[in-house]
Amino acid sequence: MSRLTLRNIEIFIAAIEEGSVAAAARRLNTSPSSISQHLSNLEEDLGTMLIDRTSRPLALTPAGVLFRRRAANILNEAIRARAELAAADFTALSHLSLAVIDDFEPDVTPALMASLAAEMPDCHIVLRTGASHENLAALEARSVDMCIAAEPDTPESWMEIYPLLNEPFVLLAPKGLVDQSKPALPQLLKKPFIRFPRDQVVGRMIEARLTAERLNLPQIFEIDSYQSIMAMVAQGTDWAIAPPMCYLRAQRFQPQVDMLPLPFPITRRISLFARKNTLEQMPKDIATRLSALIEEMLVRQATRDHPWLDSGFKTL
Repeated sequence: MSRLTLRNIEIFIAAIEEGSVAAAARRLNTSPSSISQHLSNLEEDLGTMLIDRTSRPLALTPAGVLFRRRAANILNEAIRARAELAAADFTALSHLSLAVIDDFEPDVTPALMASLAAEMPDCHIVLRTGASHENLAALEARSVDMCIAAEPDTPESWMEIYPLLNEPFVLLAPKGLVDQSKPALPQLLKKPFIRFPRDQVVGRMIEARLTAERLNLPQIFEIDSYQSIMAMVAQGTDWAIAPPMCYLRAQRFQPQVDMLPLPFPITRRISLFARKNTLEQMPKDIATRLSALIEEMLVRQATRDHPWLDSGFKTL
């Protein structure tokens, strides 16, 4: 009996992309022994060795290199076929996995999930939340069908992109520290500056702009948590440059923090990403639904409370 199954092919791709049997097992939520057995079944069916298991990380044999090209196409076609079958009836989809930027907790993401669950009652929906670079990595590894993330420095050619939200970065300063009748930035330059980690998109964007503005701020803190950044600013000495979501997501610290316009532009765009030519109309449909939720739950309130945000903080 043939063992050339989609599951075997999926496991083969995961093992090579992850570099080890154990990592592939974590990605696919199964055991290492199951991964090894599926790989052995695949090689037995094809009559050749595909993976050199003695190599660390796992390496392809010459036959494995040839098969991988076909295997990736097979997986993409399977995903596309599933989407085409469900396209005429959105409720027919049986499984959907999403990775969502954690900026959209605790309101937009639950509302999106509730909306999808109501329309697709028989669909098994899997949600993961995380930073943008984690979500994009999960999409590239085929661990999720779609992801919501800040757009990377250079989008990959395989990405299908649906813009959702434009965010102009802002200044975060201790309440009352800045005389708002005067330029804010000169009043803050001698105060401790909180950085985002430079291995993240937000951190790189800020550092590039600071360099362009010839602002050499001392290295003191690097923090990737919105809550922690706002907590430190609220203490009364530190300041930060951040997306407005940093302020909006840490409501308990807002009475102790002023959100102010940044005197030079730094803007990021949050988008929905999918792999090209796999899910047909579905990513566009979900992006449209998500844009409406973002407008209702985030943009309207933020621009009402901070009218100066109106020209830049908007859905796309």
